[in-house]
Amino acid sequence: MITTTNNDRYFFFLVSFSCVLSVAVVALGAFTRLTEAGLGCPDWPGCYGFLTVPQTTLEQQTAASFFPQTPLEPQKAWNEMLHRYIAGSLGLFVAAINIMAWRKPSRPKLLPSLLLFMVVVQALLGMWTVTLVLMPVVVMAHLLGGFSIVSLLWLLRLRLQSPPQMTTNIAVKSLYRLRIAAIISVVVVFFQIALGGWTAANYAALVCSQLPICEANWQQLFDVKAFLLVQPPHDSYQYGVLDYGQRVSIHVVHRIGAMVTTVVVLTMAWLCWLQHSLRRYSLGLVLLLLVQIVLGVTNVVASLPLAVAVAHNVTGLGLLVMMVSVSYRVGVDFRRSHVITKPLPQE
Repeated sequence: MITTTNNDRYFFFLVSFSCVLSVAVVALGAFTRLTEAGLGCPDWPGCYGFLTVPQTTLEQQTAASFFPQTPLEPQKAWNEMLHRYIAGSLGLFVAAINIMAWRKPSRPKLLPSLLLFMVVVQALLGMWTVTLVLMPVVVMAHLLGGFSIVSLLWLLRLRLQSPPQMTTNIAVKSLYRLRIAAIISVVVVFFQIALGGWTAANYAALVCSQLPICEANWQQLFDVKAFLLVQPPHDSYQYGVLDYGQRVSIHVVHRIGAMVTTVVVLTMAWLCWLQHSLRRYSLGLVLLLLVQIVLGVTNVVASLPLAVAVAHNVTGLGLLVMMVSVSYRVGVDFRRSHVITKPLPQE
């Protein structure tokens, strides 16, 4: 439930809608990247010098004169511009959230301010993705920025809801352990998402086509230089600049990370299952994990189908959001338990 005043309802609905829109931005970002449309428009924020994709013959001739080395591909350009339009709309909604938040003292201020900062950083990363011609560290940071914005919007939405009822049957020591486990789980899932982003940014998703690890002799091919965030300058990083062994190294680490993440998520799900009030989170974690594993395996055996690859990104986001929800719920109970158990000051 949310608070009863109309203004607070509007604020809650604005945050909720922005959260849904941010998920769409992430999905469109994955679609743009997977269709090789990240450079569909070689400039930023427009497209070949226009606010939209060049349509008329004159506009296309002008575009060709401005960017003779980058022929216009309308479909890729539209994919890129649609992503920019919706991402720009999200930025406007986040600005509106900040305006409404600062107009009423009782509303959260830190999360809206952090969201606005993240939107600005994300816009810069979007620009650098184009101007630095898909530099992997920028592409990965752009992905993580999108996931972070969704998580922050969801956390803000949780903050605006009425606080959940206190779970009175969980001991303070157990709550402390749950809180630590939840924080570790969020970090592990986020790190695994970063590995997935690094795999995609370096075009390493298809170098291993067998399960569970790789058909290549990856132990001999393994190269730690594959994980250097700053790579040597290139005219373009599209389609990747690393050699086969380095791409195998990235892919294998992503798979090993998936195994570690599976163990961590299942452990967190089991800890939640032991507490009756947290069992719905346990079921959600297990369901999302199973879907993610199936999608990951399908990506390998079916050579990265577009719809499956996009769904793999969105499900990973869902797993992160679910972990954020668990961490928030356990954190609320933990803070309340400290208030309840805190001794009264003596007069």
